[in-house]
Amino acid sequence: MTGNAQQKTLTFADLAADLGKRPPRAGGTRVVAVDGPSGSGKTFFAARLAAALDAPTVGLDDLYPGWDGLAEAPGLLVRWLLAPLAQGRPARYRRFDWERREYAEWRSVPAADTLVIEGVGSGARVCAPYLSFLVWIEAPEPLRMRRGIERDGEVFRPYWERWAVQERRMFAAERTRERADLLVDGSAEDASGCGFVLLEG
Repeated sequence: MTGNAQQKTLTFADLAADLGKRPPRAGGTRVVAVDGPSGSGKTFFAARLAAALDAPTVGLDDLYPGWDGLAEAPGLLVRWLLAPLAQGRPARYRRFDWERREYAEWRSVPAADTLVIEGVGSGARVCAPYLSFLVWIEAPEPLRMRRGIERDGEVFRPYWERWAVQERRMFAAERTRERADLLVDGSAEDASGCGFVLLEG
């Protein structure tokens, strides 16, 4: 599903209905990954999609081992959540405490037919065998940076810039956008309030 020369929208309800027809690839669980650069709107999109699916969601912000740990996240995602699901075992992950800069408690993921995972790296190749669907969201860099600074504060600008370097390296190696099932414009607003705008292919 991709857009055309004009803006094309899709509702979360329609996407949820389509996802319900996709076969599970992580044991009995359909895993939907929402990937794309920071500040593009992944968290908002994932929350609304999870509500339409009545599905739990996991944000990779809880898994990244600090500001320099992006490359480690896909492996942790497979080890802690995706591989256990594929083996019929409960999924759980260890939450990273950003203030203390160390891993804290383990958190269990509720069993469900569908699981939404959002965050940079969720669509990496090592995760691909377990994914039923991959969403890519993007927005212009100035907008993404503004969103990040508004959310986290000006003091985090150097960290954002450092993170952006890791993102570009990962996306170039993984070719995540090219492998996505759906391309979403994270800078556009859907007037209906219940859908999202697709990118041109």
